[in-house]
Amino acid sequence: MNWKIKIAALIIGLLPLTAATLPETKPEDVGLSKERLGRIHDTIQSHIDSHDISGAVTLVMRKGRMAHLEAHGLMDVDSGKPMAKDAIFRIWSMSKPVTGAAILMLMEDGKLRLNDPVSRFIPEFKGLKVAVIQESAAAPSTPPTPQTPVDYYTVPATREITIQDLLTHVSGLGSGRASNTAIRKVAEKPGKTLAEYIPLWGATPLDFQPGSRWTYSPLAAFDTLGRVVEIASGLPFDQFLRQRLFEPLGMKEIFFTPSDESLKRVPTTYHRSSGSLQKTDAINRLFAPTYFSGGGGLFATAEEYAKFGQMLVQGGQLNGKRLLSPRTVELMASVFVPDTMQGRSPGRGFGLSVQVVSDPVNAGQRVSKGSFGWDGAYGTHFWVDPKEKIVGLLMIQTDNPNRELDRDFENAVMQSVVE
Repeated sequence: MNWKIKIAALIIGLLPLTAATLPETKPEDVGLSKERLGRIHDTIQSHIDSHDISGAVTLVMRKGRMAHLEAHGLMDVDSGKPMAKDAIFRIWSMSKPVTGAAILMLMEDGKLRLNDPVSRFIPEFKGLKVAVIQESAAAPSTPPTPQTPVDYYTVPATREITIQDLLTHVSGLGSGRASNTAIRKVAEKPGKTLAEYIPLWGATPLDFQPGSRWTYSPLAAFDTLGRVVEIASGLPFDQFLRQRLFEPLGMKEIFFTPSDESLKRVPTTYHRSSGSLQKTDAINRLFAPTYFSGGGGLFATAEEYAKFGQMLVQGGQLNGKRLLSPRTVELMASVFVPDTMQGRSPGRGFGLSVQVVSDPVNAGQRVSKGSFGWDGAYGTHFWVDPKEKIVGLLMIQTDNPNRELDRDFENAVMQSVVE
């Protein structure tokens, strides 16, 4: 019997080294209605029938346990391959809160401060300029986008951009037409590392004076933060995330570069047009295997990302592993950019890498005040509701779904809360 006891003890001792699984529960045990949770499928199916999306995976956690995980529709329309619960999604900008958590961990380590100038870590960012666009006399034939080339001259920035500016999208780095025009000219060279690539942006102008307004930086701000993580920690960005975040949380299937085997579980990406779905090519070709984008480079399953969300709703810890203090998570979800600032929407402030619902009525969202989260370019959506202890995840792969889908999903989740 002794050898059996020893083997059992060895197995128990090895358990923390394996990937943690989310505890499952009956909905009623966490104050949710099983019948009402069924409306999530009805909601998603209505958007599938309308050709907004091909399929989805939805997940709901409450009070630390998973009460709902469901696959809907198809991974690929042409082949008729059903969506799988363990499908691996391009989460794109849902990478940003992960990067934000990494920065906050280094803040807790004493390696950086939120008000540190970025130039403390990347000297090339010292003395940045601000672009002043020279509009042509003739009106453009098509509305300009952030990628539309422009002519501009520069003026000095009134102050340096800070870590906090990057986290809250008020830096002006890669936020508009002038900055993106310059970045494409000097720094869009595939195959580089963050160390080679990011310093080149020090020669590009900001799109506005730091802190003067909120304008989303799709990649530049958070890719720069990824480089800050490397310098402050002494580790490559992907290794820091793996060692300090993913492994402690048991997040096994989240990565920058999927294996050939993993790619078989990645749904086809689509674009919604004229009532139908058209395939797009979006296998993260923007990023080489050596370039780890903090702004949009990660792939993950719904369950793996839910572990990150659950860590946040539990004040920075999961499965006995503490990554952040409760006060730091509160700081992350605090309103740094109010909805009154130019660029923000009513009822939606912005915190450190996450949107914060400061007024659900004005925001038109059926979530609790103080809920926070973010979306991805191909329609992925998550939020954390500290009041109701809810983590909600919607994973899809359409680059322009009906934007009411997020609100419909939130409603379907919140109407299932019965206590």
